[in-house]
Amino acid sequence: MPILDKYLVDYCAPTLAGLKTGSLVPFEMKEPDLAAEVRRLNKSFKDKGIRLIPIKRKDRKALLYLYRPARLKEDLLSAEAGRILREKGYPVEKPDVCVCTLVRHLAGDSEFPHEVGLFLGYPPSDVKCFMADSRKGVQCVGCWKAYGNASEAEKTFNLFRKCTAVYRKLMEEGKSLEQLTVKEHGLKMGVTASA
Repeated sequence: MPILDKYLVDYCAPTLAGLKTGSLVPFEMKEPDLAAEVRRLNKSFKDKGIRLIPIKRKDRKALLYLYRPARLKEDLLSAEAGRILREKGYPVEKPDVCVCTLVRHLAGDSEFPHEVGLFLGYPPSDVKCFMADSRKGVQCVGCWKAYGNASEAEKTFNLFRKCTAVYRKLMEEGKSLEQLTVKEHGLKMGVTASA
């Protein structure tokens, strides 16, 4: 089993399962091998509505972004997400260009672009609160810091943890990454923006 497949299950199971818009994966590999692996995976993801791209590289290290473009488009068009991103110079109506803009921010900004949470499916209200003051008003912490409805956030965190555990077990039993990747059917699955 290719090592990147295991990393994707460890870091991205909820995205692979269609429960989450996107996930980030830190990965270290030789550049030519990484490019070949990304091409291989995108070929297998082609009909599943999911995409993998390197969004930051330094030496042999890369930060990969696995996401569902249809879900991202829907997420970025929410009123609150749109306001946050427009203030940061993102063309919200063009999700692919937004991803390119995020890549530019990751490469050129002196501070980490915390709006990345919007690209991962985090609730815009939580992203906004984190950007304002990451320590003030935190209700609970899981995949992200939740500032609003703690019980809904905890349910989501538990769902994501359970999904990851199930996916790890299935991979250990011999399921391939392609078999574990749920096809996007055009319907919003999983967590709602209020979670």
